[in-house]
Amino acid sequence: MAVTQVKICGLREREHVRTAVEAGAHYLGFVFFAGSPRAVTPDQAAALADVVPPGIARVGLFVNPDDATLDQVLSTAPLDMIQLHGTEQPGRVSAIRDRTGLPVMKAVGVSGPEDLSALTDYGLVADLLLVDAKPPKGAVLPGGNGLAFDWHLLSARRWLRPWFLAGGLTPQNVAEAIRLTRAPAVDVSSGVEAAPGIKDHDLIRDFIRAAG
Repeated sequence: MAVTQVKICGLREREHVRTAVEAGAHYLGFVFFAGSPRAVTPDQAAALADVVPPGIARVGLFVNPDDATLDQVLSTAPLDMIQLHGTEQPGRVSAIRDRTGLPVMKAVGVSGPEDLSALTDYGLVADLLLVDAKPPKGAVLPGGNGLAFDWHLLSARRWLRPWFLAGGLTPQNVAEAIRLTRAPAVDVSSGVEAAPGIKDHDLIRDFIRAAG
C-alpha cells in the first residue's frame, strides 16, 4: 500500500518545523494571509524554510493574492509550491502558475455533492487539488476552521490531479478519513494545535504516525 503523504500547514516556529520534518512530513505550509493566527511575514517564512531539508516541499498559502504580493513573498522566501485558498478562478490559477513558474495547489471547499464539479474544473489548471471543508457562512478564515465534511462524498472519486484531503482532521480521525476516502495525501493545521496558531509537538508526531 502506498504511503499517505502528509502536509503540516500553518507553521510559525522553527522547532515545530523540525518536529514535522523529523516525524516524516512531506509538505510544510506557511500562511501568507494576514487574517490568520498562523500568518507569517516573508522574512519569517525565509527563516523557517532555511531549516527544511531537500525533498520536503515548502508551500506558501495565499488567499486571492495580487501579483505584487506574490512577487514580494517569492523574492524573500524560497518556496517550492503555491497554495491558493481563496476564490481564485481557473484563469487566475493558470496565470499565477505561469507567472511564478511554481506548481500550484488549489483548495476547493466542499459541503455537499454540488461542490464536487469544481474539482474537475480546477483539475484542468492546477497541479494539485486540496479538498477542504467549505467554511461556514460568515467565517473569517477560508480554511483552518477545524471543520470536517461528509467524507463519504469522496468515496471512489478520482480527479485529473493528485489531491489532498483537509478539514477537521486530527490524530484521532485521520486514519478513518483515509480509509473512507482513499486520499493519497492529507493536510492538517488546527488539528495539531494546542491553541489557534500554536502547534503542538506531540500532536504533530501523533498525526503523522496515524496517517501512515
